[in-house]
Amino acid sequence: MSKDKTANAASVAATPSSHTAEAFTSTQAAQDTVDFIEIDEILTLRRMVVRAPAPKGTVLFLHGFPETLMVWKDIATTLAHDYDVHAFDWPGYGQSSRPASERFSYAPRAYARVLKAYIERAAIDRSKLVIYATDIAALPALLLALEEPKIARQIIVGDFAPFDRPHYMWENLQNLKAEPSASPTRAYMNKTSDEILQNVHRRGLSPAEQFDLPIDVQQDMSHSWSRDGVTSADAFAHYYANFTRDQHYLEANLDRLKTPVKVIWGEKDIYISSEMGIEFAGKIGAKLDVLAGIGHFPHFQNPKQTVEDIHTSFR
Repeated sequence: MSKDKTANAASVAATPSSHTAEAFTSTQAAQDTVDFIEIDEILTLRRMVVRAPAPKGTVLFLHGFPETLMVWKDIATTLAHDYDVHAFDWPGYGQSSRPASERFSYAPRAYARVLKAYIERAAIDRSKLVIYATDIAALPALLLALEEPKIARQIIVGDFAPFDRPHYMWENLQNLKAEPSASPTRAYMNKTSDEILQNVHRRGLSPAEQFDLPIDVQQDMSHSWSRDGVTSADAFAHYYANFTRDQHYLEANLDRLKTPVKVIWGEKDIYISSEMGIEFAGKIGAKLDVLAGIGHFPHFQNPKQTVEDIHTSFR
């Protein structure tokens, strides 16, 4: 099977069942640099690649819950004047594979292996790579950096939970960390998926600060919520089932974190308090930017700041 699937009938047929010709065609119409790339025998990722005429480096954007790679489209187009830009859907999100949890754990550590494989399959020059990882993507990027300090020239992380500090987390996130609260919380999230997709980016912001998502982003998240019997909430819950273990591993091994890291946090993030970011940045001696008036999704609320953060990382 080809590791790099382009827009032809044979490649679409080779992807998992959720990657129908109709879905693939609509994706190509929206962004003609989107295709599929095989990671291993059970995982195929939908990815977006935007090429620069004369790239100064490469940016890899990693999304959070309940997002898909579409959240990076406009930022990628802007940055592609100077950099090659990559993004992909994590397993369990967008149009990437959704194997049963018996075959793939969806744990942060498993996502770290996916990230490493993607960088290798895409033949990205690590010495010129900046990884921008938000929410669930940040811990996997840092776990990978523990094992491979030269995985990137810099990793930008934010609005996530590097340590096991439930008191810094929104109640539903606390509930997902262990039974008996995890299963009913997962069921509730699946039952209220429409409300989550409509309002997850607005919570914690005043009416004047609230914003709407681009239509194509909203539609992609909604259409991609459930595929092959696995929802994005299911993938999220599986991630959280292994979350505490992988948080403990990161904290116990911080002295091995040698990759340059920058921390960015929304001041008004109600899901993960900025106190978490302050503690993490302090422990690793990283630069921290707490963004005034910004919630959990800085790349949506102030995309110009995200673009500037990338430019700064290459200076």
